[in-house]
Amino acid sequence: MNDETVLELRNKVRSKIDFSSSLSDDSLMRIAEGIVFEWCERNPLTATEKVKLVRRLFHSFRGLDILQPLMEDSSISEIMINHHAEIFVERNGRMSLLPVSFESRERLEDLIQTVVASVNRVVNESSPIVDARLKDGSRVHVVLPPVALKGPCMTIRKFPEQPLAMEQLVSIGSLTSEAADFLKELIGAQYNIFISGGTGTGKTTFLNALSQFIPIDERIVTIEDSAELQIRTLPNLVSMETRNANTEGKGEITIRDLIRASLRMRPNRIIVGEVRGGEALDMLQALNTGHSGSMSTGHSNGAKDMVARLETMVLSAADLPVQVIRQQIASAIDIIIHLSRFRDRSRKVTDISEIKGMEGGEVLLNPLFVFEEEGEADGNIIGGLRATGNSLTRTDKLVMAGKAAWSGVTIG
Repeated sequence: MNDETVLELRNKVRSKIDFSSSLSDDSLMRIAEGIVFEWCERNPLTATEKVKLVRRLFHSFRGLDILQPLMEDSSISEIMINHHAEIFVERNGRMSLLPVSFESRERLEDLIQTVVASVNRVVNESSPIVDARLKDGSRVHVVLPPVALKGPCMTIRKFPEQPLAMEQLVSIGSLTSEAADFLKELIGAQYNIFISGGTGTGKTTFLNALSQFIPIDERIVTIEDSAELQIRTLPNLVSMETRNANTEGKGEITIRDLIRASLRMRPNRIIVGEVRGGEALDMLQALNTGHSGSMSTGHSNGAKDMVARLETMVLSAADLPVQVIRQQIASAIDIIIHLSRFRDRSRKVTDISEIKGMEGGEVLLNPLFVFEEEGEADGNIIGGLRATGNSLTRTDKLVMAGKAAWSGVTIG
């Protein structure tokens, strides 16, 4: 089905719609069916082709046009639109180019504006980059010309309807049951946990899974650039999202603003979806002022690298001595969990380290679990997360939580 035909039929459907009144989905579907059946009298199609064409027309008005079937395909985890005629998807960690396209650049731009407007965001030539989300929680990132040279660019990161539980992560080999049980104890005892990893390693998924260990009688505040967390086990939950400046350059609300606001909301724990800049300073200060059990994520190549990146992020917000920043990090964060994506496309926990304190002016890490690769079979990585034998040294929170049996013991 060529783009000119789809455009012609869409215009016919539009001409049948009374925009002065509301139109139900069923009525719109009947209009699309009537237009397609009339067109097929002169241009025969198979039954399957007719159904696809009717759905294409319907979704062009009520859904995401040609993207709607991709959104409904559970095997697709990411949709990457480089321009209106070039769409890639990721299935099971592998990318492929699809034989579909928008009929025009203008149609893609219209869809982008619809998505962005639905979450009160603005994107245009003067503000060509924006983060947004769909109704199902999928993350959307848009870049428009002149920044995007080939045309409007949109990336959609899909999330499962039901977030993965820790038991499922254990079953697929992301970590061991021993490590999961250990993290459950730490979260119950209100240890501050930071999750690090590269792009697409599953940081948000893992943060969702960890949140299932938070006691249900606690009040939680989540703070994100674009709301992605799917925390469904906690009744006393407040979710906040940043806001971009308006066309006049006013009204911006940053993560830093939201962290400060959250401190007046009587939270037991604060969860910051991701820190990328100066908000790292506010996060550390929040963790150092009585909000134990809080969590956050950040991009890095390893636990040690995450500490260095936090230093850099804090320096972007305040001109503080490096030693002071390191002391803040060592005092605020108890555990760093690092996630990696392997060559077989699997995502695994590769390091669980305790921040032991300061030594020689450096933040000292104490590895507790480390991933050990044992080989490869049929293209799959063989190995697992192994206890290092090192003892957890910061046991005060475990003792205060009445979990003295865990304190001072060697893991493993």
